Amino acid sequence: MLTKDADDASDNRRAGGDQPPHIDVREEAGRSVWALSGVWNTRSVHLVDAQMRELEAGPAREGVVLDISAVSRMDTAGAWLIERLVEARREAGAEVEIVGASAAAQILLPAVREALEPIGNAKPAKRPLFVIRWLEALGRATEAAWLDFMAGMYILGSTIRGAQMKLGRGHAVNPAAIFNQIDRMGVGAIPVVVLISSIVGAIVAQQGAYQLRWFGAEIFIVDLVGILALRELGVLLTAIMVAGRSGSAITAEIGSMKMREEVDALKVIGLNPIGVLVFPRLVALVIAVPCLTIIANAASLGGGMIVAWIYSEIPPQAFIDRLRAGIDLSTIFAGLIKAPFMALIIGIVASIEGMKVGGSAESLGRHVTSAVVKSIFVVIVLDGLFAMFYVAIDF
Repeated sequence: MLTKDADDASDNRRAGGDQPPHIDVREEAGRSVWALSGVWNTRSVHLVDAQMRELEAGPAREGVVLDISAVSRMDTAGAWLIERLVEARREAGAEVEIVGASAAAQILLPAVREALEPIGNAKPAKRPLFVIRWLEALGRATEAAWLDFMAGMYILGSTIRGAQMKLGRGHAVNPAAIFNQIDRMGVGAIPVVVLISSIVGAIVAQQGAYQLRWFGAEIFIVDLVGILALRELGVLLTAIMVAGRSGSAITAEIGSMKMREEVDALKVIGLNPIGVLVFPRLVALVIAVPCLTIIANAASLGGGMIVAWIYSEIPPQAFIDRLRAGIDLSTIFAGLIKAPFMALIIGIVASIEGMKVGGSAESLGRHVTSAVVKSIFVVIVLDGLFAMFYVAIDF
């Protein structure tokens, strides 16, 4: 009997051929039978969509038999239309029975049904109060900051330990990689550092001279430019420019390698990605940033000297004499001491964000932006902490 039914269904499908989809509605034994036939795929289901919607919105019936034995071909679009009809009739209180399904339909229909269930059962989530959402955002930000801190400590420790292990095995650290990074991050940044620092020094001198002129104390612009540039502006401007220029490059380079699975390849061949990728960049930053700070200090003083000469008629010789009397070594070292710490922060934050990059270009751009913003923020906070520390020790 089962064999005969299967043969009849097969004959019906062959008879349907490439016929357009059709629905035959009839009554049998007190039950409504809806017989589907033809090809039910993406190209043809639009022909019966209106009729299917009429059946969905029709009056409630006790039982419905959906006969799909004459359906010759069916894809996801046809299965979705059938499942939509079944779901609508069941919500109306009718019992729906599907008969004559082929082997392919027996697989396709349940798969479409599972895909539709979350959509049909989904309920709009109740939005929590503003205070709850604010506390949630604060908690997530705190957790993210803590995880970033732990990742930074891991990178710093792995960098130091990796270098010691290399030296302990008799393999010296590759100096070529370090010098290459110094050339890119240090030497390549000299023009922009000189330009920005000299302009800022000139602006500080001009504004200071304009305000001090009312008190007849224009000579003190030398002290203003010297102390401000050597203690704060030189190192801070250098760190911000390095964070924007080199920090973003570090994140982009490591992130691109992460996207291309080159970081995983280093692990497979037994190399530590932190030691290979991060260590040379950190060492280069620790060397380059103090050197750039010295250049930035000189550029700031040079810009201030030129403006003082032109705007306030203070000759360079008088400017230098006053500068020697107004500053000492503590003023110079107060700025230089900050430089290695800021360099470490820039390198670690950029490396963390590079390691977070996923497999898309959007992720790369997002983490590059995050690296620059976080680096500049932490550098400014560190500068403030150093300022409070210097005041506490009277330095």
